[in-house]
Amino acid sequence: MAHMSEMAKHEERSAYLFLLPWIIGFLVFSAGPLAASFLISFTEWPILAAPKWTGLKNYTTMLSDPLFWQSLKVTVYYTAIGVPMGLIAGFFVVLLTNQKVRWIALWRSVYYMPAVVGGVVVARMWQGVFNPIYGILNALLRLLGLQGPNWLGEPEWVIPAFLIMALWNVAGANMVIYLAGLQSIPTEIYEAAMIDGAGAWHKLRHVTIPMMTPVIFLRLIMGIIGSFQVFTQAFVMTNGGPSHASLFYVLYLYRNAFQYSKMGYASALAWVLFAIILLLTVLFFRSSERWVYYQGELRK
Repeated sequence: MAHMSEMAKHEERSAYLFLLPWIIGFLVFSAGPLAASFLISFTEWPILAAPKWTGLKNYTTMLSDPLFWQSLKVTVYYTAIGVPMGLIAGFFVVLLTNQKVRWIALWRSVYYMPAVVGGVVVARMWQGVFNPIYGILNALLRLLGLQGPNWLGEPEWVIPAFLIMALWNVAGANMVIYLAGLQSIPTEIYEAAMIDGAGAWHKLRHVTIPMMTPVIFLRLIMGIIGSFQVFTQAFVMTNGGPSHASLFYVLYLYRNAFQYSKMGYASALAWVLFAIILLLTVLFFRSSERWVYYQGELRK
């Protein structure tokens, strides 16, 4: 027993030794900056001068900052429409790409391709698509006898433009995870449903969707987190315009940190964003008990 105890201690020391690079990296690059940003959020720090402790001033300033509320409104509006739209579109795409047709691997690759293209490249490409004069989208509308709007130049059309772009990008990313979940559903359940006389619609409603709810829930949480962190598209395509109509929260945070040199206020904005995402995540986790079904789970 003593020999086994020494061996266990040796294995434990070896484990910590192998984990040491990750632990150091986490403390230096994650935990340390997180703690520093929390302290900085209580200061006024113009970067080039020493930080000055101001307490809760940065947080109270937000309450009277119209651009803070505008950025929050834009982000919430984008999230409320974009996340459900991406979930539904991804689910529809995976139902199509789960069929036994020729060249199915090619079609899956085509749908997934937008998810692996860089953010700046995508933003520049869609800038051309939305161009009111030579953009392909308005050209298609003209073929239908419609006058296309100035997508990125009119406040009422800029967020719909971002939603169209997000739909093109997110549907493919959701498709891969949906496809894995869809193909993991036991075929015995479908066979039992067919024996009971279930048609295609009833199998979708009573088998496919309930069995896919864990995957839908995962993509819902990830979609909310991602939509609250939109930056590249807004920075490259509109820089928050026109008239702050596309001033996303993270873009406003970036401006305060690196354009206005208000590092303390930017850190406070970052922690408010963290609190919002955490609150939404907790709320959806609580609600998941009523609508997310896990195979083999016994419910009270």
